[in-house]
Amino acid sequence: MRLHVKVALASEADEEFCGSGLLQLLEGIGRHGSIHQAAQDMDLSYVKALKILNRLERELEETLLVRHKGGASHGSTELTPFARRFMGDFAKMREEARRAADRAFKGFEKRYGRKPK
Repeated sequence: MRLHVKVALASEADEEFCGSGLLQLLEGIGRHGSIHQAAQDMDLSYVKALKILNRLERELEETLLVRHKGGASHGSTELTPFARRFMGDFAKMREEARRAADRAFKGFEKRYGRKPK
């Protein structure tokens, strides 16, 4: 038996708007400098990725991306310093939550886990 912990941020209406997938999308944007490429890597449509990113910016009331318009040289997107800080802090919080959950699970597992044969 294992414990599976999901950490996500939710709005006041209890609707999730940020979890591991969004963090992965932001990491991809940071790596590629492109929303399109980051979305493609995750098998997301560009439109869906934009909706997710715009919602995160609305919920956090902060700008996460600097978008440079396309044209002949194509566009690019870069993460703001706030976005980079948010990503690091969110990843750290997720890890802390996972460790706390693992500690709590140990007693539960002793009580209800499979007995050695």
